[in-house]
Amino acid sequence: MARTVTWDELRDLARFEAERGVAISLYLGLDPGVSPTAGDAQTRLNSLLDEGARRNGANGDALDHRQRVALREDFDRIRRWFETEFDRDGTRGLAVFCSSLDGVWRPLPLPEPVPDEIGVGPRLRLAPLVSLVGRGGGALVVVVSREQGRFYRFRDGRLEGLADYSEEQPRRHDQGGWSQARMQRHVDELAQEHLRRVAEELDRLVRRFDGDQVVVIASEETAGEFPDLVSRETRAAIAGVASAEAHAQAPELLAAARPVLERRAAEREAELLERWREAVGREGRASAGWDTTLAAASDGRVETLLVQEGANRAAGRCPECGRAVASGETCPLDGSQLAGEEDGVELAVQWTLAHGGTVWTVHRGRDLDPVEGIGAILRF
Repeated sequence: MARTVTWDELRDLARFEAERGVAISLYLGLDPGVSPTAGDAQTRLNSLLDEGARRNGANGDALDHRQRVALREDFDRIRRWFETEFDRDGTRGLAVFCSSLDGVWRPLPLPEPVPDEIGVGPRLRLAPLVSLVGRGGGALVVVVSREQGRFYRFRDGRLEGLADYSEEQPRRHDQGGWSQARMQRHVDELAQEHLRRVAEELDRLVRRFDGDQVVVIASEETAGEFPDLVSRETRAAIAGVASAEAHAQAPELLAAARPVLERRAAEREAELLERWREAVGREGRASAGWDTTLAAASDGRVETLLVQEGANRAAGRCPECGRAVASGETCPLDGSQLAGEEDGVELAVQWTLAHGGTVWTVHRGRDLDPVEGIGAILRF
């Protein structure tokens, strides 16, 4: 079953470097529109594994006999696992990381598609995963009305039920009279008490999950009054309001919540780019372009790496200290001859994650075009 990848998990993977063997990083897209059948997916997987076996990292002179044998066995292990153990239910993408001599075996069924690719080398390839983290995963969804109070959490591409505070309320009537007016006030008071209980539970869940995104599904009337009942922390986390049928279940609720989460992601991207522009303009804590960004990532100064979708270039890596360098032939720290790397973005991503930073792939704006598609907000 698909699951959400976290920043902590990516940071752990970024710190890995093979000491005994060679690492395989495989990505396979499983969108039904691309791979409608198991046979289609198996064919593409086999093609990727065959391609990986032909890569320089799998055939270089630096590999000894034991490493070559282990690598062939790792390719076969991935193939067998996909054929006999992999459960595609709810999965739209797959990542597999493997290096048996180093004790690494980590298949990651993903809730979103990824491009087909394979990498073979001492480090794991992580750049394809960064755009899947922090864009709605873990969001809380609450369905609230005068009677309903259902709570969900967005995980692994679906809504997971958390609690149900729904309770039937007496109905209001329009017959008139003093007693009827008092009855209606009583009904309204019960409804308000119910909304307060729902608000208190939402506050508790936001604290429990350290939630920074909440989608409220409610009628226009309820949506107008409910935010006033929650804490300031919860109110700041509300990404927006959506509507759905009264008895809508998890799939329909997720369809209603997705546009709200997408808008929040767009707002987050705009906020990050504005912070970056302001810092660059006053020559503050920001880098712009490949030279300064790779240097900052190598030094552990990157808080948030910003990469324009599709941007990339070749770079160098020091074989002694691992430093990433955008241009030149030798390491500026120890003078070692640099090893060429085709994927500069991967170098920036690995160093950023290894030092505890985050990465944002810019999908909407073109702010990074003048600096070759890369920049960063820095810690210092």
